[in-house]
Amino acid sequence: MSLENIAIGLGVDTHRFKEGGPLVLGGVEIPFDKSLDAHSDGDVLLHAILDAVLSAADQPDLGTLFPDTDEANRGRSSVVMAQEVARRLNVAGARILSLDAVVICEQPRIAPLRAQLRESVASMFDIRMKRVNVKGKTAEGMGAIGRGEGIECRTVVLVERGQSQ
Repeated sequence: MSLENIAIGLGVDTHRFKEGGPLVLGGVEIPFDKSLDAHSDGDVLLHAILDAVLSAADQPDLGTLFPDTDEANRGRSSVVMAQEVARRLNVAGARILSLDAVVICEQPRIAPLRAQLRESVASMFDIRMKRVNVKGKTAEGMGAIGRGEGIECRTVVLVERGQSQ
């Protein structure tokens, strides 16, 4: 592995809550009385991960691939988006070396969901679960997230690009 082919990507996504569930995070439906208001399914965890992966692999960003101006993307599953990103990684000869995500919200609590979220993300990219970290933090009551108005996710990914990149 040459360090010339190693790249870091950063992804961030935020969505506000709307009434009615379920909540989708990391491709997992979580029983909750609210969901996320978005053009697609609003999966902030996957959106941040996908943007980070695309960035590190020198690919177009998520909004370019799946624009919210395209009605075909209304309600689109982020798992379907992840399949396309994984396909693009494969074609480019790139692979995820490490992925670290923090989900920032007051509710639901992320710690009890952590293993399930890690497993779901790892399986989408066909990587070992030990290469994926997902953790939860609160905003300590500060700002819109702290008032429980929504969820934010921040992700950093280390990718080995293909030899031709």
